[in-house]
Amino acid sequence: MAKNKTIKCGMVAIVGRPNVGKSTLLNALLGEKVSIVSNVPQTTRHQIRGIYTNGRGQIVFIDTPGLHLGRDALDRHMNRVAAGSVDGVDCVIHLVDASEHVGQEERHVVSQLKDCGKPVIVGLNKVDVTKGKYVPDYIRLWEDLRGKTMTEMPDLVLFPLSALKGTNVSKLIDLVFERLPEGPMLYPQDTITDLPRRMAMADIIREKLFRVMREEVPHSIAVIIEKAQPRRAKTLHVQALILVDRDSQKEIVIGKKGEVLKTVGTEARPELEEICGGKVFLEMFVKVRKDWRDDPAMLAEMGYVEQ
Repeated sequence: MAKNKTIKCGMVAIVGRPNVGKSTLLNALLGEKVSIVSNVPQTTRHQIRGIYTNGRGQIVFIDTPGLHLGRDALDRHMNRVAAGSVDGVDCVIHLVDASEHVGQEERHVVSQLKDCGKPVIVGLNKVDVTKGKYVPDYIRLWEDLRGKTMTEMPDLVLFPLSALKGTNVSKLIDLVFERLPEGPMLYPQDTITDLPRRMAMADIIREKLFRVMREEVPHSIAVIIEKAQPRRAKTLHVQALILVDRDSQKEIVIGKKGEVLKTVGTEARPELEEICGGKVFLEMFVKVRKDWRDDPAMLAEMGYVEQ
């Protein structure tokens, strides 16, 4: 970039209830996969930053866990991460699934965002699926909770898109840049994400578990990278611990004759080798840890810090 050129830089939180396409949108915005994608709700458990840079400046997108009505310590942590991500950002993308009715969780999300004091872009994801059938419901939700009409809310704009198909994604970037302040870049130009490597490796394995197991996947499943050390020349030994909270779940995750773990390993290894920059020898172990989602020490080990 030219030294004297004015550039913009800011942080943008992508917020919404679980499973509306936040991670898919982040990957589409960056043109590269940085966030776990699955049809299983609450797959994103950390705050993941994806960095978009071009000649106009830099946007730091924050993919957050879905705001939901949870019960255990992990749920409370994810809700705090999602709600807290709005603090300190310059703009918020409230992503909704425009192919579905407004529900209790959506009302909870808007109640958290309505007084955030930041420009809000309501991303109407999958609007092409139902031709905008439920869009009036989302307009009414914002109007009801703010007590204003759309014309009285200049800080709020509705924007149709498809994260999966990439429809209007480049226009969304234009819309975001219009709302950002001038300022220097926060990251080097070639940085795509600041997610720690071990956390990224665990997410890759967890994503493959979701994909391979589909409807059988236990909700209470976690992956911890216990070891990532050189094994021999140009080969990294990665040891992953898969946690479940019941014996019956352990059998499902392992699969008949270990087929589930074999398939997960085969699918995860290429992506692990890509982020590690070389060959990976992957070992996976499954252990039962009852109620790990409510264990502060275990959550801290996985990077979920309870405060």
